[in-house]
Amino acid sequence: MVDVVSSEAGIPRPDHPLNQSGGAKWFLPAFGVLVLVGVIYVGYALSQDLAVAKTVPWILLGIALLIALGFEFVNGFHDTANAVATVIYTRSMPAEFAVMWSGVFNFLGVLTSSGAVAFGILSLLPVELILQVGSSSGFAMVFALLVAAILWNLGTWFLGLPASSSHTMVGSIIGVGLANQFMAPAGSATSGVDWGQATNVGITLLVSPIVGFFAAFVLLYVMKLLVRNPALYEAPKGNTPPPWWIRSLLIFTCTGVSFAHGSNDGQKGMGLIMLILIGVVPTAYALNRTPDINYLDAYKAASAGIETALGNYVKPGVTVTDAKAAVQDAVRTKTWSDQTTVALQTYIHDTTASLQPYASVNNVPTDLVSNARNDIYLIGEALKLIDKKKLLPMQDADLKAVTDYHKAVDNATKFIPLWVKIAVALALGLGTMVGWKRIVVTVGEKIGKSHLTYGQGAAAELVAMITIGMADRFGLPVSTTHVLSSGVAGTMAANGSGLQWSTVRNLLLAWVLTLPCSITLAFVLFIIFRQVF
Repeated sequence: MVDVVSSEAGIPRPDHPLNQSGGAKWFLPAFGVLVLVGVIYVGYALSQDLAVAKTVPWILLGIALLIALGFEFVNGFHDTANAVATVIYTRSMPAEFAVMWSGVFNFLGVLTSSGAVAFGILSLLPVELILQVGSSSGFAMVFALLVAAILWNLGTWFLGLPASSSHTMVGSIIGVGLANQFMAPAGSATSGVDWGQATNVGITLLVSPIVGFFAAFVLLYVMKLLVRNPALYEAPKGNTPPPWWIRSLLIFTCTGVSFAHGSNDGQKGMGLIMLILIGVVPTAYALNRTPDINYLDAYKAASAGIETALGNYVKPGVTVTDAKAAVQDAVRTKTWSDQTTVALQTYIHDTTASLQPYASVNNVPTDLVSNARNDIYLIGEALKLIDKKKLLPMQDADLKAVTDYHKAVDNATKFIPLWVKIAVALALGLGTMVGWKRIVVTVGEKIGKSHLTYGQGAAAELVAMITIGMADRFGLPVSTTHVLSSGVAGTMAANGSGLQWSTVRNLLLAWVLTLPCSITLAFVLFIIFRQVF
């Protein structure tokens, strides 16, 4: 194979693509200034938010935030290396500059993300742990998740394996759910894994690499039929960059993958940080303290609407003694009865009544905030049994009331402060610039038997950019690592270049082992941390 890494022989190769100098001496100082400004802003915004909190466990909060940002830092140099491998090995950009460029667009991707992926990932967690995130089991959950994910990511990075941070996070969540169910008393409410949601996420993660392989295969094959320029399908010659139009395409796709990676993968850290904040300082973060003073009124109106809609299905003579317990039981067992309808209507009425005297969240007493969030969240989970599981058949007009309530709940409980986005963006951007070479070498040199061509790089990156962007649009987590590395393998197959089966075997092994290993790590760590907290 051309341009095999010379470090294996201990002899530097100045013509190797990893040794190209970027020449952008101004970039690191400029990025350093950006980091400093970002850190100052994060500290200021956090202090402003915490001004409403009664007490703040600073040490616990600091450790938890550092570990969460550490996960995103590791994610940056582990996953984002995939985005720059193609532009480096086609000599479209110097290695150092390509990494800096990718870091900037990861940063921008995080800042512009919607948050849908963040809360999609969190919906995998047991409802019980989300409701008790401020308890000892909640702290054990957060630390087990983060430490398990970081350990597996660092291990696979050390071996140079492009394993998936998304797979790792999903496996860690499942491991925590299983451990919580294992330790919970028999019949405790909502203690296990939501296997329906886990299956949907798992299918997305498992199918996306297959889509990446075949889509890149087909795209390169079509390119060779339509664009008959031999230079597009030849290895780079020396240190000469490709023609400007090919170079522009490759830089565009690298930029798109970096931006999409930040937008998709950065949200995992956001979701975990929000769990930490809700658990450690619930008075400041349990409910959205938005500048929009009308959103609490919108929630009250939506509550009245769903209460009226449920009244159409209440049967005469049906009563309940403990409405909240009955709703919890329905969520735990995924079943519905006539008592559930009455219980949910009563529970919604009582929750809304507790918030009725207050015009905005800022007026809600701090002692009420955490309980109000848990009540709202549990009601939302119960309503999913109606609109998702169809356990209570409703007319279209009444189903609209359910949809309106879900929107109001999302406004109240699913929010990400700007400073959280900036903190995650800085961690991911910094991580992109550290430790990237191991994964880049694997993607650029060890998947195919011949040097990566311009056409192969463009096809693999274009498929990855579109796949990750679409997943972000629909709130689905996908693996940048698997989509891109499988795309490179697909282009090698389409080009007749051949595959290095030892690398492909290792990639498949990492793909297969990530879920069970991260599940096991998180399971064991959760049990250990339950004894600590």
